[in-house]
Amino acid sequence: MQLLLDVMCGGLVAYLRICNYDTADAGDRGLEADDDLLAVARDEGRTVVTRDVELAGRADEAILLESREVDAQLAELDAAGLDLSPAAEPAFCGRCNGPLADVDPATTTPAYAPDPSGVEMWVCRDCGQYFWRGSHWDRVVATLSEI
Repeated sequence: MQLLLDVMCGGLVAYLRICNYDTADAGDRGLEADDDLLAVARDEGRTVVTRDVELAGRADEAILLESREVDAQLAELDAAGLDLSPAAEPAFCGRCNGPLADVDPATTTPAYAPDPSGVEMWVCRDCGQYFWRGSHWDRVVATLSEI
């Protein structure tokens, strides 16, 4: 399932990407007008995730959320049938939604990243961001486990 989050649901992006959902964020793409957001959803075959009743009604596929809080929104997505299990092998960049590739343990990484010889790592093929299961991953997984 490919998702497009409107600006009212942008707090869900990291959670959904960690669960291996191809998740576009309207805010990241500068999609402010409903018509523009709907056009992207149609062109890319994405399900719109929104709190806007009118927008959800106009979308080809939509998940309408009522809650404002991320934890409650995650519970609504779970109730809607989305599998919110963290991926064993993440596929999407948490920053830009680009595809991830495994990092060779012999690779030299940027200063912000740990030594890849001691931890499983991925790099985004689009933006070059490095990812590993660190404290951010742990916080997201802890939140998802409470749903």
